[in-house]
Amino acid sequence: MVGVAVGLGNVWRFPYMMGRYGGSAFLFVYLAFVIAFAVPALMGEWALGRATRRGPLGAFTAALGRPGHGIGLLLLFTILVSTSYYVVVVGNVVYTAAFSAWRGFAAETTDAYGRGLASGPIQTVASWLVLWLALLVMYFGLHRGVERVSKMFVPFFGVVVTYLIVSSLRLPNATHHLVEFLKPDFGALTGTSVFAAMGQAFFSLSLGGTFYLIYGSYLRDDEPIPGSAVLTALGDVGAALLAALFIVPASLAFGLDLAAGPQLIFNTLPQLFADIPGGRGLGTFFLLALTTVSFLSVIAALQVLLGAGVDALGWPRGRSLLVIGGVESLLLLPSTFHPSLIGTLDLIFGSGMQVLGSGLALIALTWGLGRERTLQQIFRRTAGPQPRFYLFWARWVVPAALLVTLGVYLHDIL
Repeated sequence: MVGVAVGLGNVWRFPYMMGRYGGSAFLFVYLAFVIAFAVPALMGEWALGRATRRGPLGAFTAALGRPGHGIGLLLLFTILVSTSYYVVVVGNVVYTAAFSAWRGFAAETTDAYGRGLASGPIQTVASWLVLWLALLVMYFGLHRGVERVSKMFVPFFGVVVTYLIVSSLRLPNATHHLVEFLKPDFGALTGTSVFAAMGQAFFSLSLGGTFYLIYGSYLRDDEPIPGSAVLTALGDVGAALLAALFIVPASLAFGLDLAAGPQLIFNTLPQLFADIPGGRGLGTFFLLALTTVSFLSVIAALQVLLGAGVDALGWPRGRSLLVIGGVESLLLLPSTFHPSLIGTLDLIFGSGMQVLGSGLALIALTWGLGRERTLQQIFRRTAGPQPRFYLFWARWVVPAALLVTLGVYLHDIL
């Protein structure tokens, strides 16, 4: 489950969201949202998936009837679109890793790297490679494919990024810049900042009534949901903070704009690896590690679409994978040739729809399936202060907070 959570949301998205939406003040709001809302939502999504043994389409239909079928279709469309641009970003990482290994980063190679990163055909090929490799892993199934890959990739990423933090903090004035950046200015927060922090908490954990719902349908009946949810959230937050401790001081040391948006790490990494000793080898290892954990998130997204093809439409596994691959291969083309689209699509489908989807999943669980099934799935009992508090929190507080946050955001941009 940590492999599902940890990915580009931690390394690519989190640092630029901090830089763009309030700096360290954004960090504190994000952490509060993870504890208060994301962990209860994660528990609810797992419970809904395990209770119905279905993906989004089947689970929402079972819980809410005909309206649930429409919600399921909406969330599947969200995954279809968000996966299309996410695969492109992973393709950017693959290209960057290949460039690091083949030519390395130095002053004389920077222009060539930039031209390749801006090349639509090159990024299309890289994105297609990521997409079809992920579909190949899925063809081998959950345990022989997805789980085996996760157990290798996540620890590898942790080791490499820890070393890079040390290298980043040793850059001239990096520590001083980091300390200044971490002084929160809560006056800089706006409604959009709060919405972005909520969206980041849900995006980073891969919440949204989709990923964890399908993975919840695979959980054993005796799997302890509350403890697993806390550990998954800790692993995800830890990865985001590690990435920030690497990216933020390096960006500040090089005078880069942390509010630069989705292209931030692709501007920062080449300069860092060109400057530090052994940067070519170290950079290649990091980019490979980033590719691997990002690859796991691609698999999680595609797994949702596969579940819809197999369970809801009754298609054979191989046919479902081919159709998904064909549709996504076409949908990713606008993002490869017009990268500026990614930031806009990400705010809509990466923040907005994931917050909405997770709130709807809690409503489907607590109201659709009802009190008894909800508490039985999560706590294995229906009485006691902990189950009663969770039911109140998940049924009323979390959905209300999500809707208010969405409302404030819409008010800010309209």
